[in-house]
Amino acid sequence: MTNKKNLWLSGPYLIWIAGFIILPLFTIVYYAFTEKRGGFTLENIVAALSDTANLKALGLTLLLAASATLIGLALAYPLAICLSKLKIKQKNFIIFLFILPMWMNFMLQMVAINVILEDNGLINSVLNMLGLKSVHIANTYTAILIGMVYDYFPFMLLPIYNTVSSIDKDLLNASRDLGANPVKTFFKVSLPLSMPGIISGATMVFIPAISDFAIAEMLGGGKIMLIGNVVEMNFTKGHYNTGSGLALLLMVFVVVSSLLTDSKKEDEAQGGIVL
Repeated sequence: MTNKKNLWLSGPYLIWIAGFIILPLFTIVYYAFTEKRGGFTLENIVAALSDTANLKALGLTLLLAASATLIGLALAYPLAICLSKLKIKQKNFIIFLFILPMWMNFMLQMVAINVILEDNGLINSVLNMLGLKSVHIANTYTAILIGMVYDYFPFMLLPIYNTVSSIDKDLLNASRDLGANPVKTFFKVSLPLSMPGIISGATMVFIPAISDFAIAEMLGGGKIMLIGNVVEMNFTKGHYNTGSGLALLLMVFVVVSSLLTDSKKEDEAQGGIVL
């Protein structure tokens, strides 16, 4: 009786999965392996892999996604260590400040960043006040990278902070008692124990950054094409087969990235601390 009740309760969720996950995926796969008349073909996949423009957009996407992940990690890890040493009220307030932008509309966030980065924006105004030359950032790769780091930074910070704050301080004290200096303690104790949070944060930044197209559209001025922009352009123009081939290729990268990070998590979970 309980199983039947649980099945009924899960009904709306199963309908949601079928309508908004399984059916769209099936549609993408169908269009990717068919031509306009409905016949089976591999031309869409071959075109996605052989077109120079597509490969350039894919390479640029991977480069920006990896750069955003590394920059986010470089900023989030020291901040997470500092937060773990603060009092509870101070921690909650600072974390709240970083989460606050997520409550804003995404478009408003990108417009605000664009206003700051444009040629007569806040950055150049400050530089001019200091007697320095203006810099051109708007509608460049740098602007897109800044937008990615800004948008996905909380997803990097929170997993790392949760892991760092849960490290047993007795392990750090034991490392020092055994003669390890602060640098060795960090690389032999703190870093290995915080690796699950690092991997989770990197996954939550890298994977959505691969498929992102809105940031490139708004901060790149429509001049810089990431693979997500190419997919969106094909669907907008009615080239569903070609767009589906590209989308399928993009999904392969996402799945492979997820599998690699999951396997890395398992390896880190099985690993130990070696002094």
